[in-house]
Amino acid sequence: MPKISLDIESFKALASETRLDILRALDGKKMSLNEITKVTNLHKMTLHEHLTKLTESGFIKKIEREGHKWVYYKLSWKGESLLHPENTRIVIMFSMTFISLLLGIISLINYIGHKPVTSPPDLLMSPPAGPASQGLDFLFFTVFFIFISSLLFFVSICKYKKNRTQKL
Repeated sequence: MPKISLDIESFKALASETRLDILRALDGKKMSLNEITKVTNLHKMTLHEHLTKLTESGFIKKIEREGHKWVYYKLSWKGESLLHPENTRIVIMFSMTFISLLLGIISLINYIGHKPVTSPPDLLMSPPAGPASQGLDFLFFTVFFIFISSLLFFVSICKYKKNRTQKL
């Protein structure tokens, strides 16, 4: 399990069971003050104080749109990583997926652009050790990186779907 570093203000914000209930209520959703009030059965003024403390500590974001009277709250990255520390691993796996796919595409471009050198007739019996064998290397790397990126993408999607189910 990845380590999460918290400062003193974060510990103070998490010291209340009510604030933890608010974080769980906001898990995967954005909600207005009225919606959170219904879920947590708290008075609006009390809830507003808890939301202010959670916003100041960086666990939730306050979303205010100009011209609209409703204010919404949702978990920030810090709040998400507190409730779901495995999200960091999923992001790393998605990054590795796209890097390996990019390397596979670069290898494919090198394989397509590679022109084998024909050797003189007396050297036909010797094993190919020069530039002609490099085309096969590019093809091998192309297949390898595309296979790895497909595998990582599949595993990342499975972990992401498993992570999206709410935990009680």
